[in-house]
Amino acid sequence: MNSRQPIPVVVLAGFLGSGKTTVLNHLLAHRGGTRIGVVVNDFGSIEVDAMSVAGQLGDSMVSLGGGCLCCAVDGSELDAYLEKLAAPAHRIDVIVIEASGLAEPQEMIRMLMACENPDVHYGGLVQVVDAAEFDATRAKHPETDRHLAVADLVVLNKTDRVDAAERARIEAVLDTLCAPGTPRVGVEHGRIDPELLFDRRPWTQTRGQLSFEDLLAEAGAREPGAGHTRHTGDEGHEGHEGHAHALYESVEFVSDGALSPRRFMDFLDRRPAGLYRIKGFVRFDVPGHGERYEIHAVGRFLRFTPGPWGRGEPRLSQLVLIGSGIDGPGLLRELEACREEAPHELGPESMWGVLRYVARREPAEAPDEN
Repeated sequence: MNSRQPIPVVVLAGFLGSGKTTVLNHLLAHRGGTRIGVVVNDFGSIEVDAMSVAGQLGDSMVSLGGGCLCCAVDGSELDAYLEKLAAPAHRIDVIVIEASGLAEPQEMIRMLMACENPDVHYGGLVQVVDAAEFDATRAKHPETDRHLAVADLVVLNKTDRVDAAERARIEAVLDTLCAPGTPRVGVEHGRIDPELLFDRRPWTQTRGQLSFEDLLAEAGAREPGAGHTRHTGDEGHEGHEGHAHALYESVEFVSDGALSPRRFMDFLDRRPAGLYRIKGFVRFDVPGHGERYEIHAVGRFLRFTPGPWGRGEPRLSQLVLIGSGIDGPGLLRELEACREEAPHELGPESMWGVLRYVARREPAEAPDEN
């Protein structure tokens, strides 16, 4: 069995001039200690390992001290690039594909979903929209509407270039174009918080800047069965450029008992548009499904990855939910209602909703009788 955690592959899309490269450079500059593998504009793949790379990413070439990579990527080559990036020696944490401004995101998603490499998995589509050129882009590229319909998270960029009334009008149009519940985040200059897409390594490991997780950790450990919410914004990001542009709320939920798979899936189906990200582990304990289920959600994208519990690891459900304008206490009450007192009495059909979002299932471990 492959014991490595698969690397999420996030597709960053948007038409020419929307600000994809600006968003990518911002992610690179504020990634903390995370090692990001990048496939840029359908050209060249590299391991990004130095802050100096941020800002040097061009439309078709990445320049490094050791030379240049400029290799066309098509469907037959993408798997090979992902395999190289996922090699253990590179210690990559996340891969970001910046699709060409004229690329079809659906095709990229199809290729990633069909990828048989167990070391990577599709991590969601982030569609960047230019607020200042919204109408002109739709007129010139009618396929914009189709791309927005399949996006998992929409980044409305360049909001500083439109007034409040125009932004409200654009938001109303996006409501009709995006799938119901698709979250949106408005930003200036591509300054999206990296924690909305991927985890950054703790500063204690990297000596980098504090991550969202580190800020939450300052509140102290929580006992099993507890939950809490925390707001973070300008007051939590003094001295950390690029984070003070928005106010996020984090909700943490910990349960020492199993959750009902059906009630939990109902909760996920109802999650509000302002809930940008969900991550953590879920314990179901349904017969035949006693594994630890890792959950990863970016916007409307959802994936479960089952795996064995670590030796001596407490069998807890532990979730972190990150959003804006969400009802933290209300979400905690809903999660509390997902507790299942008698999971061993549930039939296998109760897991069908969860298993729909398991990309590939490794052979099961021998049952743990402890």
